Amino acid sequence: MTEPEVYQALTTIFRDVFLSDDLDLKPELSAKDVPEWDSFKQIEIIIAAEERFGIKFRTRELDSLNNVGDLARLIAAKT
Repeated sequence: MTEPEVYQALTTIFRDVFLSDDLDLKPELSAKDVPEWDSFKQIEIIIAAEERFGIKFRTRELDSLNNVGDLARLIAAKT
């Protein structure tokens, strides 16, 4: 799966989680940029991504994520 395809799917996930149709994902976007992005939203994002892409993340992998770009690259590498 290519990064653009990953971003397209992640955009749908993020818009569903945050109930916002105008959320625009950029690689540098992080939790500090979205006021509603707390630990519960983080869990929702990760679970939705695992289900959508048919993958499982390891705790070590999740600990290394700093922004959406890191998540997209990790998903692309695992698919």
